[in-house]
Amino acid sequence: MNVETLDRSSDWAAVRVGVLGLGIAGYACADSLTFLGASVIALDERDTPALQEKKQLLELLGASVTLGEALRLPENIDLLVVSPGLPPHHPVIAAALVAGVPVWGELELAWRLRDLDAPAPWLCVTGTNGKTTTTLMLESMLRAAGLKTTAAGNIGRSLVEVVMDPEGYDVIAVEVGAPQLPFVTSMSPYAAVCLNVAEDHVDHFGSMDAYVAAKARVYENSQVAAVFNRADAATLKMVENADVIEGCRAIGFTLETPGLSELGLVEDILVDRAFVENRQTHAQELATIEDIHPYALHNVSNALAAAALARAFGVESGFIRQGLIDFEPAAHRVAHVATLNDVKYINDSKATNAHAAQTALLSFENVIWIAGGDAKGQAFDGLVEMAKGRLKHVLLLGRDRADLRNSLDRLAPNIPVTEFESMSPEVMSEIVTTAAQMAAPGDVVLLAPACASWDIYNNYGHRGDMFAEAVNHLGENHGN
Repeated sequence: MNVETLDRSSDWAAVRVGVLGLGIAGYACADSLTFLGASVIALDERDTPALQEKKQLLELLGASVTLGEALRLPENIDLLVVSPGLPPHHPVIAAALVAGVPVWGELELAWRLRDLDAPAPWLCVTGTNGKTTTTLMLESMLRAAGLKTTAAGNIGRSLVEVVMDPEGYDVIAVEVGAPQLPFVTSMSPYAAVCLNVAEDHVDHFGSMDAYVAAKARVYENSQVAAVFNRADAATLKMVENADVIEGCRAIGFTLETPGLSELGLVEDILVDRAFVENRQTHAQELATIEDIHPYALHNVSNALAAAALARAFGVESGFIRQGLIDFEPAAHRVAHVATLNDVKYINDSKATNAHAAQTALLSFENVIWIAGGDAKGQAFDGLVEMAKGRLKHVLLLGRDRADLRNSLDRLAPNIPVTEFESMSPEVMSEIVTTAAQMAAPGDVVLLAPACASWDIYNNYGHRGDMFAEAVNHLGENHGN
């Protein structure tokens, strides 16, 4: 069986596929492969009511599903499809590679399952921070231009599900997390961007170098534009080293005046000097910073990156502005929850790493900072060094709070720190109450944990919801 030739039109009846993990991506892979006629053996170490429901549906379609047992390599399989939640060095993946079994991620399968008669181009967005905002901005710009599109991938809707949609799309805005990029070989995005690179997912990849190498794969086989961040040298290096399709252009974005083949700012105007015919002497106005909401420098940067991808696809300048005006920010990203007694409460639960938390902290002063959780192998000295001049008090929760405490004790010993030992989700109510007691008019209570949420909460959304609920309850009790 030569799986390297498999695509949507292949005879899958002769293919035996193992699927590891039945989250959003894994379930879509198993479901689609079963629909195509493949023999599917799906496994997940977890056993929950939601997974039992997925098991029943897949078994009705003819798949074999095992839940609640240690993962293993199914016997006599031709292909292994792996969840992005599994590290690339997982023992079962290693065993498959040793046995000569090809390993694909969701992106690889999705690329091969595109409708070959009308394949929708992919505009891919990765980066340590800002992926979701940029992808949704891009989707909004494409829709403003009248294109049938959707945001998919790491953003919540499986890319396999999208490419199997019989209605089809003109173009897809694809959010790509680093864990999705190993085991991708044939994907060829129309255009791609890496927004930035900072320490994250070190525990998943085993080293920072491996994490960066995974991110760089987003540029491989790019067709028209490889977009980089002029302020982040690592992204330019990725583009320089990428094996792209002949004719693909390197396009920069910057918060400064753009050079040739760049998008950037001229005073408060977003301009394009990359996709205009007379770019030697002229720039095309795209929008103003007033069109970007919520306004923050990092969102201007995100807007420029999204505009670069949209312009690469041929979207006219007027639709870039309209897309930004129509854009609806995703939840839990520097979201204003309430102002109580002249104290702002900000939910940035999506700040699951130090770089994202730094971006949030740079937006405020006089901060009572709520932080901590699953550190994912990160170091926090740089974050504390940057933030200490803005902090009034730090409230720490979660499994790895000691890592943050150590950095604070060494680098900011004068900033008071309160730790909360409870590992119950309801601890957020106690934290918010404590923050309110400490806060003075003009202060900001900021949830920007710099850590993942999985030690206590189901996900960052659950953590952010608990914060917002506690703040709203506080307001009800105080008659606000």
